[in-house]
Amino acid sequence: MRTRLSPEFEGSAAGERADAILRKCVHCGFCNATCPTYRLLGDELDGPRGRIYLIKQALEGAPVTRSTQLHLDRCLTCLNCETTCPSGVRYGHLLDIGRRIVDERVPRPWPERMLRWLLRAGLTSRWFAPAVALGRRLSPLLPRALQGHVPRRTRDAAAGRRDHDAARPAAPRRRVWLLAGCVQPALSPNIDAATVRVLAAAGIDGIHAPNAGCCGALRKHLSDPAGALADMRRNIDAWWPAVAAGEVDAIVVNASGCGVTVKDYGHALAADAAYAAKAAAIARLARDLSELLADMAPALKSRVRAPAGEAFAYHAPCTLQHGQGLRGGVEEHLGALGFRLETAPVDAGLCCGSAGAYSVLQPRISRELRDRKLEALGRIGAGCIVSANIGCIRHLQSGTATPVRHWVEVLDDALSEAPRA
Repeated sequence: MRTRLSPEFEGSAAGERADAILRKCVHCGFCNATCPTYRLLGDELDGPRGRIYLIKQALEGAPVTRSTQLHLDRCLTCLNCETTCPSGVRYGHLLDIGRRIVDERVPRPWPERMLRWLLRAGLTSRWFAPAVALGRRLSPLLPRALQGHVPRRTRDAAAGRRDHDAARPAAPRRRVWLLAGCVQPALSPNIDAATVRVLAAAGIDGIHAPNAGCCGALRKHLSDPAGALADMRRNIDAWWPAVAAGEVDAIVVNASGCGVTVKDYGHALAADAAYAAKAAAIARLARDLSELLADMAPALKSRVRAPAGEAFAYHAPCTLQHGQGLRGGVEEHLGALGFRLETAPVDAGLCCGSAGAYSVLQPRISRELRDRKLEALGRIGAGCIVSANIGCIRHLQSGTATPVRHWVEVLDDALSEAPRA
């Protein structure tokens, strides 16, 4: 796709990067076939091809409007289009550039600005956990639209106090850093606790680095690119001493939405002379928890008592299968441990509608995508849905009474204290 950059973008890093991405696009439209919003809304401008044209026009100096902003806002950034694209168009990076340009030129209405600020400040605040606890108490008094976002107290909070001390090797062979993130410790603390226990049972020490926090994805998608970069630099500073000393084998993330962001640190900070090399090194060390399964499975096999005959409905998050390109690993390795995971019989690659804060910013589209995903998963007839991202887990749970859990929690439940003979 040929682009004539306007003078303000000629020679700029953003302009050159966008031009290189646009030149790969052949306008074939294959991307629209797997775009959730295009399939739902049927509008060319709510599909990747249409949004690419809107961004191209902005780069060429054409006026951008509130309508342009809305079409870009409706994108889930699920990156299914990147999986589908035969030309290798990096749509996600182009969308970041386009959104930044449009947000600089089109002021948002004050209610939108306020909501985005509240989400940025609130979800990453140290007061978020107390607010969640208060929300549980006041849930019956909240509007129905908000009740679904308040996690119910479950047995997981108590289960998080269990330990597999008897299964812990005397001298763990490996050490990894873990990213707790911003919302997961308050919404589903058992995910992190289960991760530590499962790693320990496999001979790996999982350590949460002091001072590490939000990966940066939240602010990036809420019109605060500078704040997102600040979050990334803070995490790099928290991890770097141990990384530089060679004291950790990997940076392991058990929320795929955070993982895809950490793996992109090298790109995000490429222009920062002080952090570019460190960011690239951190990105190379980043691993989704599922990437450790192949090594962990042999060590865990003698301790796992998988539920006999029980099927689990598995939803692979977009950030795992499209953003990180990790497909089939969870199913394969848990299957080798005796679990039966089944993916949705239709549209297993489509987004569930969570997409970070999307469920708050675009509730109608988000709910419809959630309900379609739950209907497809419901055909499996499983008693539990498992996934690999806190956002997907909470969003799906808001629409069903069927338990929705992280796969590591299910694996943790199946670990016995002693190996089988």
